[in-house]
Amino acid sequence: MDSFELTENTAAKQRGRPFEPGKSGNPNGRPKGSRNYATLLAEELLDGEAETITRKLIDKALEGDTTALRMCLDRLVAPRRERWVSFELPKIESAADAAKASARVLTECAAGNLSTSEAGEVMALISSHVRVFEVTELESRIAALEKGSRP
Repeated sequence: MDSFELTENTAAKQRGRPFEPGKSGNPNGRPKGSRNYATLLAEELLDGEAETITRKLIDKALEGDTTALRMCLDRLVAPRRERWVSFELPKIESAADAAKASARVLTECAAGNLSTSEAGEVMALISSHVRVFEVTELESRIAALEKGSRP
């Protein structure tokens, strides 16, 4: 006899899909507005102690505890978001205009008005805009060629 005939399948049997597609075991789902039990317990334990805990955290930060200091600063200073960048860009109506615009971006970057990452993002926008011109021009050329080749 072959060895594969003697071996027994010991893997757990698959039971298939527990629910039909589109049908849930809990069709109503979790009730709206319900909250996690652990969160509710933590809030109940901290209720009335927030001022004491905050004062202790500030004291630790003032003593030089860097973790406490970081926590305080995270609350005081909002996370850095992208800043608005404002500078004059020439109107871009062709690929040649895009070259002038990219030169302007490089000038602003060299002057320190734009960071290299900001300049890179603006250059990517200009590049995307140029691709739109290129695709539009190709479409018009193809249409002209097709129109010229028809009898």
